[in-house]
Amino acid sequence: MAFVVGYYALLVIASCAAAYFNQRKLFLMLFSLTLVSFVLGIVGGVPALRAVTIFAGLLAFAGAVSYAFREFLIAMSGEELAKELRTAPLTAAFGMFVIFTYAIAGIFAPWIAPYGEAEIISTAFAPADENMLLGADQLGRDMFSRIIYGARNTVGLALTATVSAFVIGATAGLLAATKGGWFDQFMGRVADVIMSIPSLIFALLMLSIFGPEIHVIIIAVAIIYAPRVFRLTRAVAGNVVVMDYIEAARLRGEGTGYLIRREILPNSTAPLVAEFGLEFCFVFLLIAGLSFLGLGIQPPTADWGSMVRENATLISFGDITPLIPAAAIALLTVAVNFVVDWMLFRSSGLKEQ
Repeated sequence: MAFVVGYYALLVIASCAAAYFNQRKLFLMLFSLTLVSFVLGIVGGVPALRAVTIFAGLLAFAGAVSYAFREFLIAMSGEELAKELRTAPLTAAFGMFVIFTYAIAGIFAPWIAPYGEAEIISTAFAPADENMLLGADQLGRDMFSRIIYGARNTVGLALTATVSAFVIGATAGLLAATKGGWFDQFMGRVADVIMSIPSLIFALLMLSIFGPEIHVIIIAVAIIYAPRVFRLTRAVAGNVVVMDYIEAARLRGEGTGYLIRREILPNSTAPLVAEFGLEFCFVFLLIAGLSFLGLGIQPPTADWGSMVRENATLISFGDITPLIPAAAIALLTVAVNFVVDWMLFRSSGLKEQ
């Protein structure tokens, strides 16, 4: 009873304080939380209120961490970059913090993980203890160590495949926009043919024929997503090549390489960088899905998609172990989308009112 009274009293006092100091957004958020909590309290009782309290606490902690990380980046950056970072919302700062954390985990995995990714240290599905923070998997390997190594393997493979697709697609798109004519038409038809094939079916077909090797996965993903990058690059560069300064450069006798490097690419960077983030999310989820189906990264290499499949039987017993690698996949995808949303907002030229 004391918890319920204190909970509602704190929300009401905080809402009134926000209204008194004319903090409209904060007031709406707090009073909305009060109304939602009132309904949940009637339906779910004290446990529901405790769950809301924990969720709100985690959200507040994430906001504080995001704010601190944004201020850290501003302090460590130059004047121009710091000016841009000050406009970043907390969601983008949270995304950058998550990406930074994943990068540190992947780069320094051998030093962070207490055990090797294939080292058997306990019995199958052993519970968490002082030596294993997240317990053991179906073979007795430390789940925490495999999660850390998975950041290197899964994210590293997705990043390599995305870079490959982006280099192929962007290069073809820039050449098509610059040259035009039959080359533009030919590349456009090739992209249309590849995009007409469902991506998952195409990837499964290639991996079934050539085997689930790392280089086969990279090639398959590059072929699948390069046409998407090509179409965007062709559209963005097509708006640039009609400008007067491009025509002036042509009249000076500049070649295709110069036009792409010095004139077109610098004026197309913002949307292409945002597209890179979106493509990374698509590639990352595709590779995780292939690993879940058994055609991605092969054991004993740690991979988040295969870890979900290997420990899926625990869901029937109410164990959350399979949800940990799934949550790692979801968190990185959401974080990248937060950063991409901010970059798209900046490149659109819109201003906050």
